[in-house]
Amino acid sequence: MRFRLIDAAKKEFPVQRLCKVLGVSPSGYFAWKDRPACHRQRTDLMLLAHVRSAFALSNETYGSPRMVHELRDNGLGIGRRRVARLMRENGMKARQKRRFKRTTDSLHAFPVAPNLLDQDFTATGPNRKWGADISYVWTREGWLYLAVVIDLFARRVVGWATGDRLHKELTLSALRRAIILRRPPAGLVHHADRGSQYCSLDYQAELRRHGIRISMSGKGNCYDNAMVETFFKTLKAELVWRAAFQDRAEATAAIGRYIDGFYNPVRRHSALNFISPLQFEKRAA
Repeated sequence: MRFRLIDAAKKEFPVQRLCKVLGVSPSGYFAWKDRPACHRQRTDLMLLAHVRSAFALSNETYGSPRMVHELRDNGLGIGRRRVARLMRENGMKARQKRRFKRTTDSLHAFPVAPNLLDQDFTATGPNRKWGADISYVWTREGWLYLAVVIDLFARRVVGWATGDRLHKELTLSALRRAIILRRPPAGLVHHADRGSQYCSLDYQAELRRHGIRISMSGKGNCYDNAMVETFFKTLKAELVWRAAFQDRAEATAAIGRYIDGFYNPVRRHSALNFISPLQFEKRAA
């Protein structure tokens, strides 16, 4: 380790001085420098190439737990500690930043449905329970709002829509996309917060038209819709907080690539035995 420090700093300081400070001999350093790499060092270099490739393909979002599963699925036998060391030594860590904006407007006169979900986010199969919510993305053009519908069985985003305003058409668009994609049977539970977009007569009529049971969070209880909140946190950590979008169109395109090109088909989910939502649904089928 001391010889590596000397090798990294020798461009700025004389080798003799560095050896004296670190308590090693110059001859020892030069012998280490000329020594061929051992088997473990050569293996580290090979594994590092795979780690770098997988890290880039994950949009620089995978930490060591998901990285281990990615490498093992590619036929590489490697432990988490070794992966964590290689990533740490080579600076593979995401940076995050945050903005906040309130999106739930519960001050309205629309009817509120009971909480059928009651924080039970488990489902026995697809199209049993859906969760819906709205979040926001900052662009230099202004706020972009994102509505999603998630099937709680596999955490799959089955419908999403974006817009420049918080209105019922935004949530209706995401819901209709989900219904067209999934063709859910009657009896599906749809859970959302008490926001005016979800309590609106048009939205509730759309749910009833398809035989969907309506469920809503308790007043001021963010944990009642924690599954969808977790998705938004993931989206922002892995995409939004790492980017500076010039306008809403650019942000919408990036969100589409993330959801349809990465999150649903590729991203490994710790709650799904480290496989993607699409893979989880296929295995269940």
